[in-house]
Amino acid sequence: MPKVALGTKVPDFSLPATGGGTFSPKEASGRLLVVYFYPKDMTSGCTRESQDFRDLNTAFRKAGADIVGISRDSLASHEKFKAKERLPFALLSDEDERVCGLFDVIREKSLYGRKYLGIERSTFLIDGKGVLRREWRKVKVPGHAEEVLEATRSL
Repeated sequence: MPKVALGTKVPDFSLPATGGGTFSPKEASGRLLVVYFYPKDMTSGCTRESQDFRDLNTAFRKAGADIVGISRDSLASHEKFKAKERLPFALLSDEDERVCGLFDVIREKSLYGRKYLGIERSTFLIDGKGVLRREWRKVKVPGHAEEVLEATRSL
């Protein structure tokens, strides 16, 4: 499957979602869609990022946007994380990294000298016709959700 590119239509995909069932971008058809990829449930940076999107969720909805978060964690882990942080949007499980590959967010990382492959924190803004309009890679959490909200309002 080809990788996503700015200004092109995002190929449809389907992933297991919290709350049961699956999620596909076509479900957001006609609305903007914010897709944020994060490394791991219950870690400090990912918790802060998810809380920031949670706290701005009403503003995103008013701007015509839905939010989904994606990581490689299991659906069971996502359900616990969503409940603990009271997240009002779906978390999607990409355990086989198929959608992570589509968005090209898997990168080599290093922790205590050990190299491994993991998700590079990234966010994508897709318009109501399914076209990728903005992307943020190597995201630093502080102020990021606000920046995405401003970009959403400008579309």
